[in-house]
Amino acid sequence: MKRSALALFAFLLFASVSFAQQSDADAPASKADIERYLDAMHSRDMMKSMMVTMSVQLHKVVHQQMEKQSNLPPDFEAKMDKKTDDIFNNFPVDDLIDVMIPVYQKHLTKGDVDAMVAFYSTPTGQKLLKELPAITAESMQAASGIIQKMTANAMQQVQEEIAQAQKENETKPGDGKTPKQTPPTSN
Repeated sequence: MKRSALALFAFLLFASVSFAQQSDADAPASKADIERYLDAMHSRDMMKSMMVTMSVQLHKVVHQQMEKQSNLPPDFEAKMDKKTDDIFNNFPVDDLIDVMIPVYQKHLTKGDVDAMVAFYSTPTGQKLLKELPAITAESMQAASGIIQKMTANAMQQVQEEIAQAQKENETKPGDGKTPKQTPPTSN
């Protein structure tokens, strides 16, 4: 009897430890878990790097616009570059992370976070983090032609649909009224 009671006690102890470990991993991620994950991902550094990239791109856009405009003051581009730099240098990264944490908590468990932190702590995970900005930039560059083409096609379809709807509206028989007349446009 003592052996069966001891076996039952050992079984219950083992089962409770096993259950505690399983339920701990399935528990929602805490704020500290998500902060640990974001730190492992170097999220602040990646956001700051992204801000630098966006700033450089905006400088290029401003420069291209300056080349098209001849009636702007000579120091306009420098002023715009400074404003752009100020915007991106003062970007509230910590505020952004604070509002993102609950979103991550909603979708991830403690076990998910532990597994991702473990991966990103490996040499492969660190390599991925190091290469991810370049991968993302190069992927966006590679996809830009496709995206531009899709956008142009979508805009053309919308314009065609608008023209068709306007045409149908003009010739649609109404309630005894004459069809709408649109004033001529000058091209």
